[in-house]
Amino acid sequence: MARRATSAPPQLPERLAPGRRRRPRSPGAQERHLLSSVPAAQTLARVIRPCYGPHGRQKLLVTARGTTVLTGYAAAILRALELEHPAARLLREAAHTQAESCGDGAAFVVLLAEALLQQAEHLLRAGLPRSQLRQAYAAAAAETLALLPSLSVRSLGPLQDPFWALYSVMNTHTASQMDNLTKLVAHACWATKELDGSFRRERVGVCTLRGGRLEDSCLLPGLALCANPCGQVITVLTGARVALFVCAFGPASPNAPATARLSSPDDLTKFRKGNEQLIEKQVTQLVAAGINVVVVRGDIDENTLTQADKYGIMVIQARCRRDMVRLSEVLGTPLMPYLLPPLKPGKCQRVYLQELGEGSTVVFEWECSGTPALTLVLRGATAEGLKGAEQAVYHGIDAYFQLCQDPRLLPGAGATEMALAKILSEKGSKLEGPNGPAFLAFAQALQSLPETLAENAGLVVSEVMAEMSGAHQAGNFLVGVGAEGIINVAKEEVWDTLAAKAQGLGVVADVVLQLVSVDEIIVAKKSPMSQQDLNPLPKKAREHPSPVKKSKILGMDNEITHTLEVH
Repeated sequence: MARRATSAPPQLPERLAPGRRRRPRSPGAQERHLLSSVPAAQTLARVIRPCYGPHGRQKLLVTARGTTVLTGYAAAILRALELEHPAARLLREAAHTQAESCGDGAAFVVLLAEALLQQAEHLLRAGLPRSQLRQAYAAAAAETLALLPSLSVRSLGPLQDPFWALYSVMNTHTASQMDNLTKLVAHACWATKELDGSFRRERVGVCTLRGGRLEDSCLLPGLALCANPCGQVITVLTGARVALFVCAFGPASPNAPATARLSSPDDLTKFRKGNEQLIEKQVTQLVAAGINVVVVRGDIDENTLTQADKYGIMVIQARCRRDMVRLSEVLGTPLMPYLLPPLKPGKCQRVYLQELGEGSTVVFEWECSGTPALTLVLRGATAEGLKGAEQAVYHGIDAYFQLCQDPRLLPGAGATEMALAKILSEKGSKLEGPNGPAFLAFAQALQSLPETLAENAGLVVSEVMAEMSGAHQAGNFLVGVGAEGIINVAKEEVWDTLAAKAQGLGVVADVVLQLVSVDEIIVAKKSPMSQQDLNPLPKKAREHPSPVKKSKILGMDNEITHTLEVH
């Protein structure tokens, strides 16, 4: 398999004035990076590059807590890395911004930013001043964003089935049975769409249950939580009024330890009665407000649960805060930090326990035909497989949300990047001054993305890029990279959303413009006294260090190392 071609374009130095050429380096001297962020970006990109695209590979990560994560999702990989280099942290923050706003694109941000920084260093070595480089890069970024809408050739109609638009988006994740999963996501998004054409992501829930196969995944009407009722009441068949609490269900526990001073048996009796009266008062307040379903994100007191059973209140303990937020937004009731009834409780028709194979979920269901929420229940044999399927589902939901705001689609499989590279290269060859080399640098950086797709697909990169370049030079900008060579993305239905691509390019432009203006990274030296106070070690421990040697990841020496155990 051929390797990626990463050599600098020879035409960049020649485009600059002769007086700006760099001086020849003495033989044997080590070349110093003019951009201090380039080594960190290269190391980070080396980790993410094999995961890019539908044929990307996965990483088996062991986090600092000792948990094992199997994923090919760039945002999850970046989250697990322990980064010390400031530039690497800035790149990770930019990638997370892209992932949070658009659902995916973290790998796109890291790889394109790394390529642009490498090209920027080539221009600096060719003699282009740093201030002019930043201005030229800003002009090239603005031109790239302005060209992007002109490449949109298709849109999702308001009455169209979104399956074809979501399939290629969700297929970037490593998960089997993507056809069935995309159909479920498309149906859930379409069924919960508002009459005015808008879409709220929280109206489609995702619940994962171990057991069964991914083909056994299904849609449930309403919102389903992977939880079990804690008390004796497991069903509310009609008129459910829901309260959500992000606190303990019972008397508030003091943050500081307290001691009750009891001098006689009567004091002990009064203390117990006071505690019981407080619990009964809290529960009766909920009953008076008509609350018959309580969802708690916190500890549940047994005595308070007994009182809730007495008054017929169904108590559910949520596993994660995401479920609480989704319930709050769909039911229209706030998350209460104290055990007090909300002014506006949530309302639904019924709440019941649904058995699914070996697992079970609690379903909040509405009676009307146009239910305000649906839940996609994912089944799978392993927790890692369920995580991959869950990430693909959330990616599809985010993509549909973007398409409801902007239905325009761009050619996928690297076709858009190649088309932009062709246009920028043609414009850059005609421009005078620093803007010309900057446009050519952007073209080279964009071209590196389809090269990565070809490499991850196991293709001969030079042959694929030559065929793609010839097709795009002939005016066919719908040619991209497939599993066996170049493909027509319109026939293969491989699309990217315009909103996500534009957001990603904007994020990359911002972070690169920040990093090209940095010429040196200065880190304050840590005080020995503060280190001793934070990590007090006995003298014997200092003389005999631990056999486990922990090294830095992406430290200032720009290397990735691992935790080693010396036997």
